[in-house]
Amino acid sequence: MSLFSKARPTRRDVLKQSGVLSAAAVAAPLSAHAATLADDQPARTGLSLSPGTPQDNIFTKLGVRPIVNAHGTFTIITGSRSLPEVKQAMYEASFYFVHLDELMDKVGADIAQMLGAPGCTVTTGCEAAIALATVACSCGTNVEWSQAFPYKRLKSQVIIPKHSRNPYDFGVRMTGAEIVEVDSAEEFQAKLTDKVAMVYVLASPAAEKGPLSVANICQMARAKNVPVFVDAAAEEPLVPNKYIQAGANLVGYSGGKCMRGPQAAGLLLGDKELTKAAWFQASPHHNYGRAYKVGKEEIMGIRAAVQQWGKRDHAAEQKMWMSWLKTIEARLKPLQSTTFEYLEPEDLSNRSPRLRVHWDANVLKITGTELTAKLDAGNPRVMLDGGTGIRPENMASSLTVMPYMMSPGEEKIVADAIFAALSHPDAYSNPVIAPGASKVEGKWHVAIQYLRGKGEQEFELKQSGSDLSGTQKGELFNATLKGSIHGNDIKLRSTMPVSGHQLDWNFKGTVAGDTASGSVDLGEYGKASWQARKA
Repeated sequence: MSLFSKARPTRRDVLKQSGVLSAAAVAAPLSAHAATLADDQPARTGLSLSPGTPQDNIFTKLGVRPIVNAHGTFTIITGSRSLPEVKQAMYEASFYFVHLDELMDKVGADIAQMLGAPGCTVTTGCEAAIALATVACSCGTNVEWSQAFPYKRLKSQVIIPKHSRNPYDFGVRMTGAEIVEVDSAEEFQAKLTDKVAMVYVLASPAAEKGPLSVANICQMARAKNVPVFVDAAAEEPLVPNKYIQAGANLVGYSGGKCMRGPQAAGLLLGDKELTKAAWFQASPHHNYGRAYKVGKEEIMGIRAAVQQWGKRDHAAEQKMWMSWLKTIEARLKPLQSTTFEYLEPEDLSNRSPRLRVHWDANVLKITGTELTAKLDAGNPRVMLDGGTGIRPENMASSLTVMPYMMSPGEEKIVADAIFAALSHPDAYSNPVIAPGASKVEGKWHVAIQYLRGKGEQEFELKQSGSDLSGTQKGELFNATLKGSIHGNDIKLRSTMPVSGHQLDWNFKGTVAGDTASGSVDLGEYGKASWQARKA
């Protein structure tokens, strides 16, 4: 069917018509096209490209408070601040229509050449790179198996060394692959069967040495023709690539961390056929990864970030970050009981020095936990890389500053905010502890009300005065409980091992005879309410 017939083409027809589209683009009248582009300019529509001010911008108008980022490239606080060249590339890309297969062929080859890799595909982030790599290694570009995936598959397993289990291996799990966890070279070789689609390794100091180092894993996997994927999301994309040199077939990177590209972009580098197979599995193609839609703006934005990566003076950046930390230290040094510790990065992830400030909260009247909360609630809002100290049992306090994503001038904002909080603390007091302790030993049936849905658990508690211990039996996973009971006020906490990860539960509530109720804080997973009845 011609794209120029009267019948409206489907999206699938467009995917088939790459050549027709290219020819049409050559024949288009450029003067009319240029006029259309000019009409799209913000100035023509009364719009402004100004970012606003920290007090008045696109976010504050919504009631969302921007952050002075002394924490790092965390997705929850939107990663990094994209480079000017990235913004420019994304802006220019927004004016044009292109065929995505053609664009990815060119950009993939361009980025691969810049980073010294055989091939490259741009993804919607490193987690998408993990998932697409898994599918590419499972069924390649076989159209029948691709359409049957994930319910039917040629290969069903992915091996992950125990040292590489982490929350981000969800990218493997979400494809439905069976995780095979190994803890020795002997176990690895025994599990390396024809069912294995891929080996996943997390780039970390643990993967640098020992029997299950990246190099050793690659050597063993190569003998069985099993591809190895290295998750280097937060690392610097060094040239030559150390993991490809070690024998890895694929390496994944985040585009929105050290490269300061688009937050919703990532790179899958490595074997040319596998990177192309990953693109085949991704949007705009109707395969498993149809939901992983990377736009022309992100594709051109990450290309610009990679171009700038090769031009940036990384040694000068390190010196600049250290100078900011020295400025903060100088501002805080006159305060009583403060000491300072500089933390150097252990590997290529988040490669920036950090400053840890220690003090005695008995002297300065504020703990690190209280200070970080105060700065988060302040104006300007400053987010630090963690704080320690709990009133009254642990008054030895600290905070950590990560300059990685700060901008020039923000070191003074951070220094002033910390100084003000330490030198003029709010009036904090020790929590009131109720006398006595209700009797709660025994078995409890616990109902948890989530935002959407309910859960049922069982607690088995032991009591020694006000100290509590016991077990938490969930619907799928179990954990060990520790906590306290003062009067009728109960607190319980646990760390529940789940697949490659852990869930932190912090229960608070009130006991009333054989019943209890309260709230539970699940960290990044939000809060829920709970009610319990003694068995």
